[in-house]
Amino acid sequence: MLRVAVVGSGPSGCYTAQSLVQLDPSVRVDVLDRLPCPYGLVRYGVAPDHEKIKSLQSNLRTVLEHERVRFLGGVRVGEDGVPAARLRELYHAVVYCVGAATDRHLGVPGEDLPGSWSATEFLGWYSAHPDAVDDGFVRDARSAVVIGVGNVAVDVARMLARGAAELSPTDMPQAALSALAASRVTEVHMVGRRGPSQARFTTKELRELGALPDTEVTVDPQELALDPAYLDPSALPAAARRNVEVLRGWATAPGRSAARRIRMRFFLRPVEILAGGGTSRSSEAERGGGRVAAVRFERTVPDGRGGVTGTGRYEDIAAQLVLRSVGYRGVPLEGLPFDPATCTVPHLGGRVLREGAVAPGEYVAGWIKRGPTGVIGTNRPCAKETVTSLLEDAAALLRRELPGDPMAALRADGIEPVEWTGWCAIERAEAELGTTLGRSVVKLPDWESLLAAARRSTS
Repeated sequence: MLRVAVVGSGPSGCYTAQSLVQLDPSVRVDVLDRLPCPYGLVRYGVAPDHEKIKSLQSNLRTVLEHERVRFLGGVRVGEDGVPAARLRELYHAVVYCVGAATDRHLGVPGEDLPGSWSATEFLGWYSAHPDAVDDGFVRDARSAVVIGVGNVAVDVARMLARGAAELSPTDMPQAALSALAASRVTEVHMVGRRGPSQARFTTKELRELGALPDTEVTVDPQELALDPAYLDPSALPAAARRNVEVLRGWATAPGRSAARRIRMRFFLRPVEILAGGGTSRSSEAERGGGRVAAVRFERTVPDGRGGVTGTGRYEDIAAQLVLRSVGYRGVPLEGLPFDPATCTVPHLGGRVLREGAVAPGEYVAGWIKRGPTGVIGTNRPCAKETVTSLLEDAAALLRRELPGDPMAALRADGIEPVEWTGWCAIERAEAELGTTLGRSVVKLPDWESLLAAARRSTS
């Protein structure tokens, strides 16, 4: 009987477990996660008002409830947790599906000023990630700058413009809902360094901005015209052409009165985040007394090779909140090789490579394998490729005798996993919380409340 540990319970981890039990009738799979809750970015990365995408949890749930799959939450792997070598002792094979755990940086002065956050930190706060901090994101802010033109940037811009009545039916934690309901942000600038034809958002997400109540979306037609593909979109892929059509409609629409405004900006590259007083490096700012007051951008133009070049002309956009959405990157996991150039684990068909040679019994899938690319569905073929490699190696892997049930070994090591019954207890607690608040399900926002709810399943 082949025993496999899958590290990570997001889409790539669940699809890996699904492929394993579908392709091998005897395999047993333990899906380990650092958090006590499953589903990864489907729970903590999808905006709360995107109910259709969040409903994917029901499909992932079916995988984790399979009779030969076991969910073990609250199990940290690597530094300050179960060493990779220990997992190899307990399982015939380990598949790492740990995603891309941190954000890319802008690399500009003032990036770490108070009031400047990664979009993922903001998203984690309103999605109730237990590692999130509540630092008054929107407190005292009237204008926000979102740097980036991908779907995450669209999500956070939309959350800033949503009203309390629209957010209340979601599972957003109560503290975030109350803060956003009291927000005085009326201007949201969403800024990209390249043109509209190169933006990474999907048309469906883009159109949602135009459907927000009491919110106007504006686009500068002169900025759009800097993009040659905007002037003649016929050669663009269908998705980019649809985006251009939406932006063209907003650029030519007459202005209207609205409580909030989202300004789409293009061909502006951030060069500095400024504190109050017009500088990001004043002694006041270095002592922590200065907060974000504006972002300085350089005007760019197409370079004819798909990129942009600076013009030496600058523009400051006032903002008391800056959200940086310029991509994710993987981080090294203790005990595994790591390629700093691609921020992935070196592999061959999903088999981990150590110094160019295949490491027996170690595999990767998802973003840590291929980088932060694709949509949720992209993880299916990625996981299947890795599982195919693993099962080709099964005969050799099974020659090694294991010490017994990994769960007993983990407990002997002082680790008490949150099992599926614990997760179900968390779900019940979130439903009960929603009832007491007059809402539907409301997420528990911190480690203490999550673990307390999970423990009720054993009391």
